[in-house]
Amino acid sequence: MSVTSRSTAPASPARRTPPASPVSDEHRAAGEREFEFGDRDFRRVCELIRERAGIALADGKRDMVYGRLSRRLRALGLRSFREYLDQLEKDGGDEWQAFTNALTTNLTSFFREPHHFDKLREELHGRANNGPLKLWSCASSTGEEPYSMAITACEAYGTLNPPVRILATDVDTQVLATGERGVYPLERIASLSENLRKRYFLRGTGPNAGFCRVNPALRNLIDFRQLNLLTPRYDVSGPFDAVFCRNVMIYFDKPTQRGILSRLVPHLVDDGLLYTGHSENYLHAGDIIQPCGRTLYRRAARA
Repeated sequence: MSVTSRSTAPASPARRTPPASPVSDEHRAAGEREFEFGDRDFRRVCELIRERAGIALADGKRDMVYGRLSRRLRALGLRSFREYLDQLEKDGGDEWQAFTNALTTNLTSFFREPHHFDKLREELHGRANNGPLKLWSCASSTGEEPYSMAITACEAYGTLNPPVRILATDVDTQVLATGERGVYPLERIASLSENLRKRYFLRGTGPNAGFCRVNPALRNLIDFRQLNLLTPRYDVSGPFDAVFCRNVMIYFDKPTQRGILSRLVPHLVDDGLLYTGHSENYLHAGDIIQPCGRTLYRRAARA
């Protein structure tokens, strides 16, 4: 099952953050800011991102909001946040996606919370006779989570072509593009064992030195699609044996969490598992899901 680690060179490196000025936008004193950004502007941003993506921004995120959206003002040649937000609300078009992308936080890594992948491997073994299995990473970010799921499936079945399909969705189109590309700096896989690195990643050479590409066999197991968890209906092809919804619900208030759970759970098979983040709990949604292990949930018993 080994795969050569020699690569013909990744097409392009993963998305990089533009070089920061000596004093970044997020850390400028209010009086030194390029654009006026008052309380009313911040409240409007909070309202719009909450309506658009369900994200509840705390007051402490004010500098982050300024820093990220000021780049959009410069790109569009606008003079103020008020002008930008007025234009967004009047005729946002594609800018709505850029606005959402700018304010979405994407922190992820390969095999983050490794006990989940141990459990997934166990579940895959137990369902080996159930035919093709479907898995869903519903906040897939830059792709490390669904690729970790794919590696787990390959390891569980001992083949690069396991009977598994993985749906990877996110609201942010830029991070989805990174996931589809499957190109990462080498330091992103440094914590993986040498065997996993050799088996599932192709090391870049020449102009691509310092980067790696995921083995195409992994990419073939995954479908990347844009999906907003706030939409009233999820147009996905389930049901799923496992749904990973980790470290995203912390950005939503409890009513929003309940709404999302009520839409996610019907897409699980009856004995399917919902994998959640370590800082998330759903005691307020006991009629929808019930805990069954460490940050694991099953569909609540039907009345």
